[in-house]
Amino acid sequence: MRHRLLTMLAMQDSMNTKVHPQWISQGYEWYRAAWIECGELMDHHGYKWWKKQVPDDEQVKLEIIDIWHFGMSALFAEGKSYDDLADQILSLLDDTPASMAIDMTILEATEQLAQDCLATKGFSVVFFWQLMAAAKLDFDTLYVAYVGKNVLNFFRQDHGYKDGTYIKQWAGKEDNEHLVELTAGLDSHSDSFRDDLYEALSLRYDNTTAAVS
Repeated sequence: MRHRLLTMLAMQDSMNTKVHPQWISQGYEWYRAAWIECGELMDHHGYKWWKKQVPDDEQVKLEIIDIWHFGMSALFAEGKSYDDLADQILSLLDDTPASMAIDMTILEATEQLAQDCLATKGFSVVFFWQLMAAAKLDFDTLYVAYVGKNVLNFFRQDHGYKDGTYIKQWAGKEDNEHLVELTAGLDSHSDSFRDDLYEALSLRYDNTTAAVS
């Protein structure tokens, strides 16, 4: 788990650096992005008792992945290494009784996390883990989904997303569909999982665009 935390922290730092090389010192309000994602999660889950709503479990899980992007970013601080952050996360989880998440609904867990973001202008790893438990999302699933989303973000940037030349749909599918297919065929436990996924995505993209042209 520690190794995977280190991988995700390094990936998040790399992505944020693409936005601003000195992103840690900029004072971005990551907590704000996190609690707004909490609101989007609640929309996908459904909270309106006055109309029929069916929870979209897959979208709920995707929102949790997005929250984790912002949550990890909020944990970074000047002078803190990836090892420091990983140890901090693991220490918080070790000190948290497993019983804390029992009988908590997704909406309750989401509200608890959002409320803490607003009150502290920070991010609670403990409350995030409770949200994962409420949504029945385990750490392995979080890791694989996070790496996939991060790789896709890098891939888009490297292929013209910023200047508007990249097209998300190719070979009759959106890029995130290609991503899901390729992820299923790779070993997520491999140390090279991230690089393997990017390479597989690039190869399929290049072959597809070459065939079209």
